[in-house]
Amino acid sequence: MSNEGFFERVYTVARQIPYGKVTTYGAIAKYLGLPKSARMVGWAMNASKNDSTVPAHRVVSKNGLLTGKNHFDGTNLMQQLLENEGIIIQDNKIQNFSSFFWNPVIFLQ
Repeated sequence: MSNEGFFERVYTVARQIPYGKVTTYGAIAKYLGLPKSARMVGWAMNASKNDSTVPAHRVVSKNGLLTGKNHFDGTNLMQQLLENEGIIIQDNKIQNFSSFFWNPVIFLQ
């Protein structure tokens, strides 16, 4: 599978993350049947920065860290977008992460 095909599969999943929820790079990779490809999911999120249909701000590390924040214009844009959706962030980490976590393995059966 080409990177382009993989990226498009990642975007299809990311577009389904509900407002006010987040998922992880690893959860998307696992859903796609490639559990060791979390880093590639990250590359896909970075490559989507000019596609407003992909809510890349809703994809975070497995610990709820805003690891992708440097790929957004402005230093706090990722945090601002998440906070606008009601997600609480402190020190670049989502608070009460489990209450905001959306697992595509469960919800996209």
